[in-house]
Amino acid sequence: MRVLITGAAGFLGSHLCDRFLAEGHSVVGLDNFVTGHPDNIAHLMSDVRFEFMRHNISTYTYVSGALDGVLHFASPASPIDYLELPIQTLKVGSLGTHNALGLAKAKNARFFLASTSEVYGDPLVHPQTEDYWGNVNPVGPRGVYDEAKRFSEAITMAYHTYHGVDTRIVRIFNTYGPRMRPRDGRVVSNFIVQALTNEPLTIYGDGSQTRSFCYVSDEVDGIYRLFMHGNHTPTNIGNPDEYTVRQLAELVVELTGTSAPIVHEPLPVDDPKVRKPDISKARATLGWQPTVHVRDGLALTIEYFRRLIGTPHMAPRVARERPAGL
Repeated sequence: MRVLITGAAGFLGSHLCDRFLAEGHSVVGLDNFVTGHPDNIAHLMSDVRFEFMRHNISTYTYVSGALDGVLHFASPASPIDYLELPIQTLKVGSLGTHNALGLAKAKNARFFLASTSEVYGDPLVHPQTEDYWGNVNPVGPRGVYDEAKRFSEAITMAYHTYHGVDTRIVRIFNTYGPRMRPRDGRVVSNFIVQALTNEPLTIYGDGSQTRSFCYVSDEVDGIYRLFMHGNHTPTNIGNPDEYTVRQLAELVVELTGTSAPIVHEPLPVDDPKVRKPDISKARATLGWQPTVHVRDGLALTIEYFRRLIGTPHMAPRVARERPAGL
């Protein structure tokens, strides 16, 4: 196949390019480097099956030649990014999704939307199933991202029902791994960089809020399977193992060996109190579930950031057996 991946130089988009190329397909990568980085795809530039377009998908988009798939991953995705770029975030979720869908329709290609667990907002149902409509504040500071993704899901379904476009929607839960940006506002990268530089690890609130962390290779595997074999209704792809933010901070302290303290700051507005995917549908329809344990994934991510920011190795602060649940 020949597929277009928007947001190709981003964290997830670049790993997805790797996966499609590894499976023998050809990839057209599109990015405008607002939040993505050329380094994430530098290793692909010598591959004859990879083409790159520097372009903003929120503007008119033309791609020559046949396409079998259009995978829309372009969007600011971390809190720092979408709070600093609120209009761009809304545009790429609305105009960008519209343009990508129009391209898929014109090419008779399958369309794949990267949506998010943020469509559930601060959920009143736990764990979150795909039939839950969510609890989102449309005018809060996070609303620009949440509502952009909710709109992108709605227009994707409209193109499926009205135009007959073959569509997929993935709801991505917290994903981490190499190629995350330092200090991008996501809890994993923040904690790791703070630990490696011996800065206090900042917990917002009391740390009892929960998240579910999926290593990038597991996430991309679920995404690829959904593109190839899924159906048009939304599918959760995430790790159902749930941790408090405090547990995550303590694990990062242990794995890095840092002597940095853990400090607390006020909880941001509309920060979700819980987050855990129900992946029954992914298990049943795709035969997918995550396999990388959070300790192992964090160790790989720590090594990536250690090389990236040039910090020395530190002995683990606490040597102990892996406890249940961690």
